[in-house]
Amino acid sequence: MSDTICAISTAAGQGGVGIVRISGPQALELGSLICQKASLKPRFATRAQFGIGTPIDDGIALYFPGPNSFTGEDVVELQGHGSPIALNALLQALCEQGARLAEPGEFSKRAFLNDQLDLAQAEAISDLIAANSERAARSAVRALRGEFSTRIETLAKAMIELRVWVEAALDFPEEEIDFLADEALAARLDHVRSLMDDILAKATQGALLRNGAKVVLMGRPNAGKSSLLNYLADEELAIVTDIPGTTRDLLSTQINLHGVPLHITDTAGLRETTDPVEQEGVRRARKALSEADLAILIADINSPEHMDELSEELGRDYPQVPILKVFNKLDQLETHVSKKQDLFLPLDPSALQVSIKQAIGLEQLKDQLAQLVGIDQSESDVFIARTRHLDALRRARQHFDWAEAQLLQYAAGELMAEELLQAHHALGEITGKLSADDLLGEIFSSFCIGK
Repeated sequence: MSDTICAISTAAGQGGVGIVRISGPQALELGSLICQKASLKPRFATRAQFGIGTPIDDGIALYFPGPNSFTGEDVVELQGHGSPIALNALLQALCEQGARLAEPGEFSKRAFLNDQLDLAQAEAISDLIAANSERAARSAVRALRGEFSTRIETLAKAMIELRVWVEAALDFPEEEIDFLADEALAARLDHVRSLMDDILAKATQGALLRNGAKVVLMGRPNAGKSSLLNYLADEELAIVTDIPGTTRDLLSTQINLHGVPLHITDTAGLRETTDPVEQEGVRRARKALSEADLAILIADINSPEHMDELSEELGRDYPQVPILKVFNKLDQLETHVSKKQDLFLPLDPSALQVSIKQAIGLEQLKDQLAQLVGIDQSESDVFIARTRHLDALRRARQHFDWAEAQLLQYAAGELMAEELLQAHHALGEITGKLSADDLLGEIFSSFCIGK
């Protein structure tokens, strides 16, 4: 990191304020040069004209000497007007004097490499910027403040203490420590397990806040799928008619349920058809279902046999997808429905009964939806997490379980110590204590330029 980088740190487009950030060994020299050779005092706002020779803009320059800066290097911020023309001209002038354009996430990467923040905190910056709900933003701030990392470090410390105890018993057999009989070891195992379960639960909620869930609406034609999409989206996205087969292609939207983004997809009605366009719609519907986290299966309450037929079919073909069963058109329930049930199967008792048209039972539907997706509203101290964090935590838990099994089933202390070491390594991947260079490149490349 011997070179100096620069980038626009504010959002693309026109705005009241635009910021150019410079970081590296030449930051002060280039900052002073671009400010018409003004003297930049540490942590003071200096009013200056920006440009080399002919002024490009005017504004405020801020100098943060390393290591007490965001990146840990000398940093200069030029805060001018949000004109893309002026900002890009400043970048060009800086590059002509020896700086280079920063890669995506390079400022955060330098902060990580200079121990200004750990990997989970660096990722939280990107997650805060991309947060699509207030709850997600609060969770990202908790991770950025280091709450997630602190819990991981606490767990890692407990894991180290457990390893030290086990390996000491192996290295000093003359002490004759009985693995199975020692109550202190059992207490340590329980403590580590409790810490791990708590972190995994909060990280699972944090990942849900970040990634959301894919929900697909399925059913026969005219069951009310498009009406439900419009209700959940709170706008008329889908055309609703009495003509079966109106929806032929996928129609998707995103809603916010208790702070969690849900990606809702309306699909073509499932039925046998000779219409090639409708057949393609059914094929796409099934593909969307195969990638879903949850399916809402909707059936006309006056045709209960549709629910039984489709729930059996979808349960067989897509066993990995949970199904929320919903009977619609409760307001149109025929007085002779009991006779229909004599001819067909009775109403599925596990299915909700609603009227989308009359808004009956829809709050209960949303509650069931939240429950099946896994939204826990009681979690107030959730921290944002990523899929890779969950993967590392689950691997750590698996190695921990194997370690415990080696002890309890085989009294194999050496194998237990090795499994604890692997669990500790998995935890180190989260904060970056043990991360390969290619993983770091992949993580920071997804950041905004200038962050």
